[in-house]
Amino acid sequence: MMEVKAVIRPNKLPALRTVLIETPGFPGMTVSKVEGCSAPSKLGKANIKDELTDYSAKVRIEIVCNAEIAPALMDKIVSICQTGQMGDGVVYASP
Repeated sequence: MMEVKAVIRPNKLPALRTVLIETPGFPGMTVSKVEGCSAPSKLGKANIKDELTDYSAKVRIEIVCNAEIAPALMDKIVSICQTGQMGDGVVYASP
């Protein structure tokens, strides 16, 4: 068994939910509202807008699933939720 966790932008949740529900073997998920910030950048913050964007409301998703399906779920989370901008979030798995 694996636990897949992701911290994503709240506006990405509806699209992600639709894709995950259509995935064979998807066991369901827990969704929580969270807040946080990333580690300080080596380059520093460009401006106050970047700092405020970095510390904003996010959604944490937790999925406990078979190890075989975890990589596919992680790939789908990244493909749906990644915008390429600061504050996209993080995806990781643990046994």
